[in-house]
Amino acid sequence: MLLTNPVVVSVVVMIVLCLLNLNVVLALLVAAVAAGVTAGISIPETMGILISGMGGNSETALSYFLLGTFAVAINKTGVATIACKKIAKIVQGRKMMLLLIITGIACLSQNLIPVHIAFIPILIPPLLHLFNQLKIDRRQVACALAFGLKAPYITLPVGFGLIFHGILSAEMSRNGMELAKEGVPQYVWILGISMFIGLLIALFVSYNRPRNYEDRPIVGVEASEEVESLSRTHWLAALAILVAFGVQLWSSSLPLGALAALIVMIVTGAIKFKDIDETFMGGLEIMGLIAFVMLIAAGYGTVLRETHSVEHLVSAVVGMVGGSAFWGAFLMLFVGLLVTMGIGTSFGTIPVIAAIYCPLSIELGFSVGATACLIAAAAALGDAGSPASDTTLGPTAGLNADGQHNHIWDTCVPTFLHYNIPLFIGAMIGALVLY
Repeated sequence: MLLTNPVVVSVVVMIVLCLLNLNVVLALLVAAVAAGVTAGISIPETMGILISGMGGNSETALSYFLLGTFAVAINKTGVATIACKKIAKIVQGRKMMLLLIITGIACLSQNLIPVHIAFIPILIPPLLHLFNQLKIDRRQVACALAFGLKAPYITLPVGFGLIFHGILSAEMSRNGMELAKEGVPQYVWILGISMFIGLLIALFVSYNRPRNYEDRPIVGVEASEEVESLSRTHWLAALAILVAFGVQLWSSSLPLGALAALIVMIVTGAIKFKDIDETFMGGLEIMGLIAFVMLIAAGYGTVLRETHSVEHLVSAVVGMVGGSAFWGAFLMLFVGLLVTMGIGTSFGTIPVIAAIYCPLSIELGFSVGATACLIAAAAALGDAGSPASDTTLGPTAGLNADGQHNHIWDTCVPTFLHYNIPLFIGAMIGALVLY
């Protein structure tokens, strides 16, 4: 039965526990055990599978830790604070302009300058006092960041978008539906439009009322005096940022880029030798929990795959569809939402669902374009809103630097409502029009 499927049971358990404000790590562990037990796997074996699968996000976890350390190092030089003061002068109290600038920077981080969430721990914490002055509801900022972290790579074939479209076309072609990578954008643009509508609602309607926060100390950000000109240390910090970007592009490795930048700052003296331990501890404080959550999330995703319950879930869906294109699209998207909420990554979800969705689409008569729209949306659904996704963990890392931003209620719930609902509706329209 659909309701007793291990994926359904596990994701429901995870969502309920998270909404009850249980620690995300504990929620993921309990949800993984629930998936294993429901599938008939013993608890010790389930934990073994989870632990063995944690390495799936090891590069991401290392990236987050090193990026957090790099952010603390940058903030110690004061260059991020100076940049934030420049931004404050540009916006001149116009909070909507500030939110649009942040959205634009987040979009650039996926396509033009593909650093993903690396900019968040550097840019966002020093801006928190400005957010407080403007009485900005941080849920607005979380939605702005989530839009920039998702919409560009779903719709635009540049940077991470080129990777996403490449995976989509390759997996569809491997499963009997030939689609060139260059042809993907024409079928997924409606998903970007849907997310843009969700962004406008979040910024101008849902969270546009003033919200008060206390001016508390910010982790990794030290108070700095007003400076008239950039010092040698500031220029060295700027050089380290360029090194991080250059090494990442050259090596396609985010942790290597962060490590190279840290070495530059240590060798040049931008970070004092006596401050190295403190800097790394600050990085651990900012990003350590997120890095560990990503490790657990990889193990959790492995448990879900080992139960082989995704295949059974889709088989149950086939039996319920009855040849209806509408219900076929609806239930495929619903399954994608459940799977991605559990696995936490749209990139990693595509191979899991494409192997099942392509034959199902052929059976229901969906065109290649409609199937591409459905798979892209099904993979993206849940990524915004999943407690274990970097689309939510990244914004929380920056916005909670002073301990006043709740990961579930201030990031996951708002991004889930404002992006997954429009994505679902947009994908339904796109699939039925392209049918």
